[in-house]
Amino acid sequence: MPTAIKITAGGESLTAELNDSPTAQAIVAALPFDSSASRWGDEYYFSVDVHSNGDETPKRDVFSVGELGFWEAGNAFCIFFGPTPVSQGTEPRMANPGIPIGRVRDDILPLMSMGPRVPMKVELA
Repeated sequence: MPTAIKITAGGESLTAELNDSPTAQAIVAALPFDSSASRWGDEYYFSVDVHSNGDETPKRDVFSVGELGFWEAGNAFCIFFGPTPVSQGTEPRMANPGIPIGRVRDDILPLMSMGPRVPMKVELA
């Protein structure tokens, strides 16, 4: 069963949900997060004190707009809203395969106008 979360970024609030994967549920257990997210193309990411076991599947490098991912190489929570520097076209793409952990349910358009670093809070809804 998905877990509802709230993401507050630069004064904007977005509703989202985390899936039932072990990594997503480890993130749920570690909430709330209060961080400064960095922008990489049209992705925001920040490190969290969560580690995957390394063998979770499925992993992939291409995500969809509004999808949430976990980048194991940096223990990072990622929000995709468009292409990144490694994209091949308009799809959001991670630097290397990561774990899909959920999806933003609101319009992600407000993220497009935010700068290179933005205060971000992730908490249970």
